[in-house]
Amino acid sequence: MHAFLNRLKTWLLVACLASGSAFGATLDHDYVRINPAQPTDNPRKVEVIEVFSYACPHCSSLAPQIEPWAKKLPVNVVYKRIPVSFGRMQWATLARAYYTLEALNQVDLVHEKIFTALHGEHIDLTSEDTLFDWMAKQGINRQKFIDTYRSFAVQSKVQRGDQKAMSYGVDAVPTVIVDGKYRTEPSMTGSNAALFPVLDELIRQAAHDKGQ
Repeated sequence: MHAFLNRLKTWLLVACLASGSAFGATLDHDYVRINPAQPTDNPRKVEVIEVFSYACPHCSSLAPQIEPWAKKLPVNVVYKRIPVSFGRMQWATLARAYYTLEALNQVDLVHEKIFTALHGEHIDLTSEDTLFDWMAKQGINRQKFIDTYRSFAVQSKVQRGDQKAMSYGVDAVPTVIVDGKYRTEPSMTGSNAALFPVLDELIRQAAHDKGQ
């Protein structure tokens, strides 16, 4: 188990620290302007998407800061998450777990607890049996979780999430997309704390573009 977790940490850090720009994107100091801009689900709202993986330690460190920030966003802003796999089976397991929780309306119950379990308590939630048992311990119906986790709808969401992240030019996590136009991340802003003023400004710009 310890050997597996050590190997897991090694390639997680590589993926989390990777950074780059999408083809056609332009760099503007603390963010990248996505070109062409990608469509959003609701053109009347400013869409903020956190692209993340439960497996990523940097996403884990950002979670306690981005969650309260997201809860205070104005009514014209919608906040979403996309868990990515980057083609890794272990990451795909965790992405499916997120979409399963979303379908069961249980994300708020265990979202931050999953980070703690993986990175603080070193519980291997990339193992499906361990994952199912752990979810049951959190008060989630085990069989309902398994059935939803294995559903075609959840598997499709993982694939669509990876495709969407690719269209934004995401090759590292955590990354935040603002209204399909801007991409930023803590490694670009310099720190987790410095990320939020940049996000606030990008949200204001996106709202201005919509005439809000």
